[in-house]
Amino acid sequence: MSKTEFARQLRADSTDAERLFWSRVRRYRLLGYKFKRQQPIGKYIVDFACFDKKMVVELDGGQHADDPNDRVRDDWLRSEGFQVIRFWNSDVLVNIDGVMETVLKRLTPSPQPSPLKGEGAQDF
Repeated sequence: MSKTEFARQLRADSTDAERLFWSRVRRYRLLGYKFKRQQPIGKYIVDFACFDKKMVVELDGGQHADDPNDRVRDDWLRSEGFQVIRFWNSDVLVNIDGVMETVLKRLTPSPQPSPLKGEGAQDF
């Protein structure tokens, strides 16, 4: 089975958490940023990816607790410029609004204020 076929199979076999998350992010529902599900990136297939912001969202079940393979995968994705966010399936199912808020904050980090006179700026 090719990676593309495997990704299609994963989409068809989505978990409840993946279906719920997908229902929230499809059709440009997060400030116009488009997410794709079960996307091949390198040798991996990630749960959700926003290529415009180079963000990967992974939804994990208990089998991922302290999984060293996940750390290797996350490190590789970060080396390719992706930010990786992981949520437990149970967090998505019980607190989807909080999960969406976290994703939105990571999509649009607030700019750092410039120092004002007397607050870190140097007068010479």
